[in-house]
Amino acid sequence: MKPNTKNPVLLFVSILMLVSLACSTSAVQPTSTSTSKPKATATITLTPTNTPRPTVTPRPTRTPNLAATQQMEEYNAETQGYFDLGYLSTTEGEVTRMDDVKEEWAQLDWYKPSALLTQARDFYVSGHFKWTSAYRNASESGCGIVFAATEVGDHYAVFLDRSKVLFLDNSRSASYSLPVKTTRGTGIVKFGNPFDEPVEADFTLIVENAYAYVLVDGEVVGEYTLSQSRSLDGLIGLALLSGTNKDFGTRCEVTNLHVWVPN
Repeated sequence: MKPNTKNPVLLFVSILMLVSLACSTSAVQPTSTSTSKPKATATITLTPTNTPRPTVTPRPTRTPNLAATQQMEEYNAETQGYFDLGYLSTTEGEVTRMDDVKEEWAQLDWYKPSALLTQARDFYVSGHFKWTSAYRNASESGCGIVFAATEVGDHYAVFLDRSKVLFLDNSRSASYSLPVKTTRGTGIVKFGNPFDEPVEADFTLIVENAYAYVLVDGEVVGEYTLSQSRSLDGLIGLALLSGTNKDFGTRCEVTNLHVWVPN
């Protein structure tokens, strides 16, 4: 059954609590239930203060906003650029500007949801990522995107770490996450330590016809082939991967966040 309900916000929350969205990012084999952290622990951490806020439609203004008009023109040019590169099969669609988001999370090697963006099969999400860590020797961590999230908990998750793109396929039925390897590109990036100073980058995730493309600072760092045996039409949201249990853990800020969905 498609996750197509009258209240996508409540559905998003229920999906994320089912998923727990708290998978060990380093595990490739199923984790024994006697040794793994209980999923109830992850569910409890999803307090009401973390409830996603839908921001699907830009707030209207009474007078023409020249800055907003110019920004939309830039977004349209961005869409055209992805079409010219062959990542999109059409430019006919709608770009929506989202609210800025700031979150923090302190649970080593686990990730949690943030803001609900929309529901779609094909799309691109673009924004400026900025993250910091409370621990110099933190594990993989950073801002990310969850997409194709379903009622049973299946989803993909993509995070920008300081050294690589972490692309995960989370199958609820299999009870563990598998890394999705690049079809082309390395998925490797190189940034400073987020403990010393915040790491910043423009990030774009494009998904169309079971293929995904990750761009960092305007450059394609990885192309990925997704499963064609399940539907990719699901909920899309922000997520945060923590690399430490210390203090605030990992703090993520996302600005200039916008989503394109074809008509």
